[in-house]
Amino acid sequence: MRTIELTYPHTLILEELPETVAAIGFFDGIHKGHQHVIKTAIKEAKQRKMESAVITFYPHPSVVLRKDKQQVKYITPLREKQEVLQRLGVERLYIITFNSELAALEPQGFIDHFIKGLHIKHLVAGFDFSYGHKGSGNVDTITEHADGAFIFTKVDKVECDGEKISSTRIRKLLASGEIEKANALLGRPLLVDGFVVKGAQRGKQMGYPTANMQTNQDALLPKPGIYAVKIFYKQEKYEGMASLGFNPTFEANLAEPILEVHIFDYNHELYGEELLVEFHSFIREELKFPGMQQLKEQIANDEKQIRRFFSNPS
Repeated sequence: MRTIELTYPHTLILEELPETVAAIGFFDGIHKGHQHVIKTAIKEAKQRKMESAVITFYPHPSVVLRKDKQQVKYITPLREKQEVLQRLGVERLYIITFNSELAALEPQGFIDHFIKGLHIKHLVAGFDFSYGHKGSGNVDTITEHADGAFIFTKVDKVECDGEKISSTRIRKLLASGEIEKANALLGRPLLVDGFVVKGAQRGKQMGYPTANMQTNQDALLPKPGIYAVKIFYKQEKYEGMASLGFNPTFEANLAEPILEVHIFDYNHELYGEELLVEFHSFIREELKFPGMQQLKEQIANDEKQIRRFFSNPS
């Protein structure tokens, strides 16, 4: 998948771009609803023998439009978003910088510059997509603004248990540790990317060496606790366990949760390496233990439970 980052105005030359079928949206989480939009574009691209693309934005519009907005946490920060889109088979990814100049662009100007100007011949979007200054353009105005230059397909909402699948709904599930329900709406396990940094090595002392992960500050992490995870490293997949939290047995005042991953049946150094961690099941709450021995015994129990989970997934 080719990734192209754009700001307004971009300098790409229309004649040098392939005819493309594109899905457009912010797509935080790339959940089942988003996937329906994206897969519609991919299918149409194959039928028309064109390239498939996703057009998305960064940062979230609220960062620019709301002056009081704190740092936004994303279910899929850019690195994770790229990974998921590549797995879906998207051939081209346009990341448009959302800034004050873009926010001021009128709907017709947005369509002319970022749809017609990128050689998009068929545009696919969700039913609630809006564009242009103050979101004044929407799915009812796209055809008018297209003026025959491209075809537009609107994709209706996707529901689960009678309720729309949304990023907001998934965020609530992650906050409460309901990872399996969140994954059901995502249509895949939650994915967190990070690099391995040196830690206190207490896990190694207990016989459970852990990879201490430096995750993206933009990443929305689930509720602190112990999780069954799968780890991707250099095209290989491993099973393991993750501790996400504040390490209350040994630490007192950590400001941010730490993600530590123990990879089953693996004992090689990983410092500086990039790992992708899939969250599959919430095992238990984070607990404070009297000492290292009690913690070690609990970790052994956690390992048994997680190995059973992966050998007999429900």
